[in-house]
Amino acid sequence: MTENFIIMNPFKKYTSSIEDSDTNVISFIASDFIDGNMDIDESYLKETLPILPLRNTIVFPGSTLPISVGRKKSLALIRSLGKKQRYIGLVCQKDTSVEDPEKEDLYPIGVIAEVIRVIELADNNFSIIVQAKKRFEWLEITQTNPFLKATYRLRESVKAPKDDKEFKAILDSIRDAMLHMLHLLGEPPKELIQTISSESFSDMLISYCGTNLPIENREKQELLSINDEKEQAYRLLMILNRESQILELKMNIQMKTREDLNQQQKEYFLQQQIKTIQEELGGNTQQIEIDEFRQKALRKKWSTEVGETFEKEVQKLERLNPQSPDYSVQYGYLQTILELPWGEYTKDNFNLKNAQKVLDRDHFGMEKVKERIIEHLAVLKLKGDLKAPILCLYGPPGVGKTSLGKSIAEAINRKYVRISLGGLHDEAEIRGHRRTYIGAIPGRIIQNIQKAGTSNPVFVLDEVDKIGNDFRGDPSSALLEVLDPEQNSAFHDNYLSIEYDLSKVLFIATANNLSTIPQPLLDRMELINVGGYIAEEKIEIAYRHLVPKELLNHGIEKGAFSIPKSTLHQIVEHYTRESGVRELNKKIAKVMRKIARKIASDEAYPKSLKISDLPEYLGIEEYSRDRYQGNEYAGVVTGLAWTAVGGEILFVESSLSRGKGAKLTLTGNLGDVMKESAMLAMEYIHSHAQELDIDPDIFENWNTHIHVPEGAIPKDGPSAGITMITSLASIYTQRKVRPNLAMTGEITLRGKVLPVGGIREKILAAKRAGIREIILCKENKKDIDEIKADYVEGVLFHYVSDVKEVLKLALLDEKVDNAKDFMIKTVAQQE
Repeated sequence: MTENFIIMNPFKKYTSSIEDSDTNVISFIASDFIDGNMDIDESYLKETLPILPLRNTIVFPGSTLPISVGRKKSLALIRSLGKKQRYIGLVCQKDTSVEDPEKEDLYPIGVIAEVIRVIELADNNFSIIVQAKKRFEWLEITQTNPFLKATYRLRESVKAPKDDKEFKAILDSIRDAMLHMLHLLGEPPKELIQTISSESFSDMLISYCGTNLPIENREKQELLSINDEKEQAYRLLMILNRESQILELKMNIQMKTREDLNQQQKEYFLQQQIKTIQEELGGNTQQIEIDEFRQKALRKKWSTEVGETFEKEVQKLERLNPQSPDYSVQYGYLQTILELPWGEYTKDNFNLKNAQKVLDRDHFGMEKVKERIIEHLAVLKLKGDLKAPILCLYGPPGVGKTSLGKSIAEAINRKYVRISLGGLHDEAEIRGHRRTYIGAIPGRIIQNIQKAGTSNPVFVLDEVDKIGNDFRGDPSSALLEVLDPEQNSAFHDNYLSIEYDLSKVLFIATANNLSTIPQPLLDRMELINVGGYIAEEKIEIAYRHLVPKELLNHGIEKGAFSIPKSTLHQIVEHYTRESGVRELNKKIAKVMRKIARKIASDEAYPKSLKISDLPEYLGIEEYSRDRYQGNEYAGVVTGLAWTAVGGEILFVESSLSRGKGAKLTLTGNLGDVMKESAMLAMEYIHSHAQELDIDPDIFENWNTHIHVPEGAIPKDGPSAGITMITSLASIYTQRKVRPNLAMTGEITLRGKVLPVGGIREKILAAKRAGIREIILCKENKKDIDEIKADYVEGVLFHYVSDVKEVLKLALLDEKVDNAKDFMIKTVAQQE
């Protein structure tokens, strides 16, 4: 037989591990490299044989296994082995505790083994791999130092005949018994079952079973000493049946005792143990915490439903083991419920004069917003119960939308909380995560209510127009429930799983651009426009609020330094370009830093900042406001535009050049809508040429170029429609445009003038540029009526509904100086 079998010890978990620091199997798991070759080259055998004592290990012929060598005599034996002398005797000790065994300590029968390989390990130890060949009986010990040697004789086994059916049946029974034991211990590897079951393994079956069976060494030694193979197989089968029955009984006993100790008894036993341990440590911490929860719950003003839910959750906590991961989750959930201000409200201050005083103190202007807050307080005072409105303050950056929330909270004596929604993508940030998720927490609405400690705070939802959405949901849709007065009285948070009343919360949303807010969300909010400030307002805000605040922030004593209004006006006009006052605040802070440095360095500094000092503290002027440029040129018309930083004036310029085909060129970084307005204007001029005294043949011989200066800045929108028509009519008729005139409005192909937005900002820009007359659509008159009289003072408004009215107002009968030359050139070219 030439096959090598590599078989693991199937009884590793069943048997106790072998502890032997000297001569021991390194790994009993891989101890059986069964080889069918058991022949010995007797020419290498001598009269005496080196003896290697083994602790707790009986080796059967045919086994290949590693042995760790550490005892002094054993090491001497291994070092003495030459290339030819590779045979040693492996004999088991009777008592494993004996360090230096004598002849009476050794079993008389062992196995002659061939040393296949010697491996040197650390600490002067060796590991050898041996292959057991044949049984032998040592007769007399002839040498004890440096290692044991003995005379011996080989013991041949009486083989059973190959055709012995009884022997074959015994082997089959051994296989069955072995496999039965393996299945009792657990599911054995398929490879092991296949190996044991194969006929080719029959010759090694007895040796394999004898080596691996978890029985005493004495019994294994008796099995090894039997000379007759058939008798040895009988003896092995008896042992296997006995061990199998014992193992089966053990398993049955374990099953019975496991069934008797039912789950209730087990829990009771464990609880008693935990209780005893906790008493030894100073008390039941878990029960103390639960009692504290129940005491806090007694002081809560929640509804009966919430109280019942809380008690159920507390009972769940009592049943949990404090070491369980679920315990901390349940504990955190109960803490969240207890920390929420159920039914707790701050008392509103209905003193309308005091509220007006606080709002006026903190914010200059914003009359509409203040008026709306005072109205809300008045109704609340009269009725006593009013669902809180949802206000949305929209306007350019830096006008004080967010800081207004703090003033409102102080004015009505409420707590103030704020969350920023800019860039929010996850719906769970609003509604919270379900408790089934690891690390689940409530949504930011419930978190901030918990932080406020009251159920009626002023809640600012900042940057509501910058919410995004992705695969994690749409937060703006989750806000629909929060911002609907009809629904938020029973707001559902996924983590809390209990309805919470948000109807008394005063929500204030802020936004820069309403176009990015979903329409359903807009419908639930009352929109209040917080427009930009005029220069006079900015100066007042800086003088009253910004300068005192920055003096305090930079550690400069009050009265040690000041910035007069004339200097502030210069900063506003030439160092900032914005609708709000954020950039203005930065410029004032920059001045304060330089003043603080001079004060700290004991250097001289101006007590009052003059206009002439600005280049030193703020550098050269950053902006120059657009001014009206006159009407000396045909085709140059002043328009009005809205930008994110406020209103601006823009110029539309037209020119003509000779060429065929009436080519129209547009420049100035114009958007699609503005290009369409230019084409509409050109088409209108073509169709109404006769009414404007324009020879239609001119269009075929002259190319038209429309340009809007500052080409690096993108421009778009329909509000330059009437400006472009006026510019084209002026260049084709060579008539001058009315001086100090600006205009804004959309046009149609029929010549109708349509209303546009951003009127307030555009009016302010026109006033800054020195414009005295403005043309608007009739429907924009309502926007002018809503603007404070101070803002429109000194400006004359012309309201129109048709382009003909625009041209009649805008174009003078007077022509530019070169009009005659232009007409001569035109006529000459026609001839």
